[in-house]
Amino acid sequence: MMKIKNYHFQEQGLQRFLGSLEVQVMEVMWSSHEMSIKQVHQVIDAETSYSFNTIMTVMNRLFDKGLLEKKTTGKGRTKLTLFKAAYTKDEFITEQTKNVTQGLIKEFGDMVVTHIIDVMEEADPALIQKLQKKLDEVNQRNKP
Repeated sequence: MMKIKNYHFQEQGLQRFLGSLEVQVMEVMWSSHEMSIKQVHQVIDAETSYSFNTIMTVMNRLFDKGLLEKKTTGKGRTKLTLFKAAYTKDEFITEQTKNVTQGLIKEFGDMVVTHIIDVMEEADPALIQKLQKKLDEVNQRNKP
């Protein structure tokens, strides 16, 4: 799985990991199986006006980052390139949040654990139970 190089703490949601247009493109790709640049452009252009070349550039950058896969069929005028998401949205979010968490724990271990516990006091009780269950599992595995 690819690793996002820049994490934007001040943003929200997926924009913490990707630019706003990258998020729009990925949302379209996650909601479909395969699409051409033209098809993605049509979907996005219905809501926000971007040039075809802008969408093409973003999709090729997402391919370079490993978020999109592409396959080309035909030649010349019959050439068709279709893109699809390399990972599901859940796989992407899971991997990126894991990377951020690992980095924070590695660099600021004790403080991060303390802050997680402080924040958990305000969390949904079901989330607290999930954390407790996970801690119990870790403790069981680490018993001699």
